[in-house]
Amino acid sequence: MTNQITLCELTAADKDDWKSLWLGYLEFYKATLPNDTLESTWQRILTRSGSLRCIGARDPVTGELVGITHYLLHESAWTPKPVCYLQDLFVLPSRRGSGVGRILIDAVAEQARKLNCGKLYWLTQEGNAQARALYDKLAHLTEFVRYDFELTKAPTSR
Repeated sequence: MTNQITLCELTAADKDDWKSLWLGYLEFYKATLPNDTLESTWQRILTRSGSLRCIGARDPVTGELVGITHYLLHESAWTPKPVCYLQDLFVLPSRRGSGVGRILIDAVAEQARKLNCGKLYWLTQEGNAQARALYDKLAHLTEFVRYDFELTKAPTSR
């Protein structure tokens, strides 16, 4: 089934399909975003106005968008080269295990190589066993622990 995928940049006509996949991703992670954030994300993907990029995986027979990945480049103090962060990866549940996720990761890796990046990395939840089975085949698991600092809270006293 993996040979039956076409990679693509998204166009305005893909908005509903992208949104459906993005909402599926958010639901998987038990997250919600305000509509204005969804719209902002879509506009940034469509216009390529910032560093956020998206690659779609399309079934060439049906034209259905079956997976998406969002990625971005950023600078690093550890290397003079840019670093590529694969931020989000979502494949329709009916297409999981068919190679679509690997194709999308390979596509981001190819973009990172073309852009002379020094590293490609991503995060996932510890309990995301199906995704981690793929990731363990493709990349090295690090020992880093992530912390999120809530910027809307008042500063803590020392």
